[in-house]
Amino acid sequence: MIDSLEKLIEEFSKFPGIGKKTAQRMAFYILKERKEEAETLAKAILDVKEKVKYCSICFNITEEDPCVVCKDEKRDRSIICVVEEANDVVALEKTEQYNGLFHVLGGVLSPLDGVGPDDLKIKELLLRLKEKEVKEVILATNPNTEGEATAIYIAKLIKPLGIKVTRIARGLPAGGDLEYADQVTLANAIEGRVEF
Repeated sequence: MIDSLEKLIEEFSKFPGIGKKTAQRMAFYILKERKEEAETLAKAILDVKEKVKYCSICFNITEEDPCVVCKDEKRDRSIICVVEEANDVVALEKTEQYNGLFHVLGGVLSPLDGVGPDDLKIKELLLRLKEKEVKEVILATNPNTEGEATAIYIAKLIKPLGIKVTRIARGLPAGGDLEYADQVTLANAIEGRVEF
């Protein structure tokens, strides 16, 4: 195969969830496009790398510091929702149900991968909590082993500060069938039930 095409396929296959065949389709798509389209894509990639940075307050991604969420005076400053990554902020913002602030950890505790508390933005979160405005911290880490361990660790650090600590509810997805749900999801749905 042609060296430059093989290199492009190799680079695309480094993307999460992109296998060799998908990477090959993407490379051939670029090959068929006009040169201007390829230049637009290349510029978009470079722009992201040059312009996007982390907010100095919440560590969400932004082009301006502080980010739009942290600057928004209409947001409820008494609540901070702690998430693993910036894409979690995007997902929660799309719901239009949350109007508080965020704090992005930059990952989760994972001793097997060498990720400890000092590798996450936990100290920075604790500094933010010294502001008297914060009354509640919502732990919105993923419901997997690492996410649960991270949530428990952070909760233990926050509780002595007298700040309310909550965990996002877990359970069945809307439109899901009970018979297809796994035992853990069903157990969480029962445990996290609310008054009707």
